[in-house]
Amino acid sequence: MEIVQGLPAAINARPTIMTIGAFDGVHLGHQHLIESIVRRANDLGSQSAVLTFDPHPDMIIHPDRGRMYLTSFEERAELIEALGVDLLIVLAFTRELMQISAYDFMAQICHAVALRELWVGWDFALGRRREGTITRLGEIGHTFGYTVHSMAPYSLNDASPISSTRIRNALRDGDVATAAWLLGRPFGVRGTVMRGDQRGRTIGFPTANIDVGAQHLLPADGVYVCRAEVEGQHYGAVTNIGLRPTFNSNRRTVEAYLLDFAGDIYGETVRIELLHRLRGEQKFAGIAALVAQINADVAAARRWLAETPR
Repeated sequence: MEIVQGLPAAINARPTIMTIGAFDGVHLGHQHLIESIVRRANDLGSQSAVLTFDPHPDMIIHPDRGRMYLTSFEERAELIEALGVDLLIVLAFTRELMQISAYDFMAQICHAVALRELWVGWDFALGRRREGTITRLGEIGHTFGYTVHSMAPYSLNDASPISSTRIRNALRDGDVATAAWLLGRPFGVRGTVMRGDQRGRTIGFPTANIDVGAQHLLPADGVYVCRAEVEGQHYGAVTNIGLRPTFNSNRRTVEAYLLDFAGDIYGETVRIELLHRLRGEQKFAGIAALVAQINADVAAARRWLAETPR
């Protein structure tokens, strides 16, 4: 997949089937839309293209909301590439971009690629004051030679449309199973292993303190059964997300204890998939009570991993 930053005057002259969106999370609804343009492009011998934004538009339009990402940009690009997309165009979303009319925005796209079809969700709109509704984009398409195709909301068997909001709400409740159902994969985070206070080593449970970034959404504080990937190898893991109240910490951390692993991975990138919530975060009366609970958590995690099909 080719990745292009911005909208240069020309990228290539290949006939293009495109979709546009933020695609944070690349959930099943996003996947359905993107897979549709990939199939359509393959049928027509055209290239499939996704235009996305970084940062997310909400970061600029509603900075007060403190939006957190479901996926980093790197993860989003990897997930989009895995769907078979040929071209990913990344636009920096700014207040200046917000003021561009739908006509001028589409003109820039059509100068960059030979757009033939634009596929979007049923409620899509772009441009200044969201003037670029599906109807308006179709009118602009008469000038530039593309057609617009809107897709109905994508639902699973509960009939409620999949959305990033549903996934966020599930994660805030610690419901990683529902989040995985809507994403089509386990919810995960990745980051660099940083040096912490190394208390885990002193009590027999050395943990990887993972820096996932301040803008990445985390599920509710608690202890989770996870699958970790480090240096190309996979391990079961027990991960604590929270403030570590037993140690009176005031900093939220992600600390993973990798099962059956020994080694120094400081500075390495670790990805963890959160599979099952064991319990909420607790404050213990002392180290002995904490160690007893960690032993119970590890045993429960091993049982869950052994009994749950991958």
